[in-house]
Amino acid sequence: MNELEKQLNYPLGETLAPAGGTLEVAPGVRWIRMSLPFALNHINLWLLRDCIDGVEGWSIVDCCIHRDEAKAQWESIFANELQGLPILRVIVTHMHPDHIGLAHWLCERWSGRGAGPPQAATSPLGAQRSSEDASVGARECRLWISATDYQVARMGCLGPTGFGGDRAAEYFASHGLNSPQAMEQIKARTGYFPSLVPSVPPSYRRMMDGMVLTIDGRAWRCISGYGHAPEHIALYCEELNLLIGGDMMLPRISTNVSVYEQEPESDALKLFLDSIDRFLELPADTLVLPSHGKPFTGMHIRIQQLHDHHQERLAEVMQACSERACSAADILPVLFKRDLDLHQTTFAMGESVAHLNALWFAGKLQRRLSADGVYRFGLVPTTWESRHP
Repeated sequence: MNELEKQLNYPLGETLAPAGGTLEVAPGVRWIRMSLPFALNHINLWLLRDCIDGVEGWSIVDCCIHRDEAKAQWESIFANELQGLPILRVIVTHMHPDHIGLAHWLCERWSGRGAGPPQAATSPLGAQRSSEDASVGARECRLWISATDYQVARMGCLGPTGFGGDRAAEYFASHGLNSPQAMEQIKARTGYFPSLVPSVPPSYRRMMDGMVLTIDGRAWRCISGYGHAPEHIALYCEELNLLIGGDMMLPRISTNVSVYEQEPESDALKLFLDSIDRFLELPADTLVLPSHGKPFTGMHIRIQQLHDHHQERLAEVMQACSERACSAADILPVLFKRDLDLHQTTFAMGESVAHLNALWFAGKLQRRLSADGVYRFGLVPTTWESRHP
């Protein structure tokens, strides 16, 4: 545990959710932990006791990537943890593969079109409605997600590049990652997103900031966040004093905040820091359920830690750019002190641009497109320097 983590509190200690099982963290809220084949080797998912349209069951929050091992873990949970009740809906905080990858499979699995068992059709309208429902099969298990993230995920599945290909390579080259080897590898990564998210459900229920979901009779308020994903949705339950924070509030690592070719002039870092400040209105002792790491309290402390972390990184970037104009590729060793593979480098490049853009939008750096086609960021000249170059 590092020094920053020691300032937080982990109510469950070192206890983790068991593989293929669940662990109750609050009344009606169960923790699922699934493995990932990346350096970030796990994701936390949540199972919420629920009732929709008079049907008792469960709601899932986040899904894991499309992977046979994850499906097997879900099947174990279905067999042993649901108390014979169905999955009623799939809530996804945002469109990144580890969160939405299996949404299509889960919704089909529990909508009567896949391997899910039949579900009893009940309705407050009486037996006539029940008979009609039964005639068309089980009730629909719906995806709930923000509209922005649904559409971006759909674009990643159906588009010709899958967030890779020539446009991505050109974007990274414009920020200095332009070696022939790197460009060829990035151009070839057209199947990366679809391999983890082969499809998304054909329809969804839109979540928006301030919207209140009723889950098992409790109110859960949607809180939108930006900078990490297009329109991330966290969920807060005042009755339980509980925040499902997704990737916006992590205890051990800092959330990836990146700028990519789809929105190259985004001020993603400011958006992220402004977004996490919205959590300050919640009680300081709120139990945070993060997507990675362990449930914790001390959210207000963590928010300040994240501000301090990024202010330190911005100062380092500012120092480097004061010595010479730098591209995002030049900033990589400033922000990241370890060796990076190509997969990690693409994330790191996004972070590097995010920090440079933040200083550019704040008026502390200027951006220039050099003769070699690379954007470089340097100090804003003083009035005297601009008049006497």
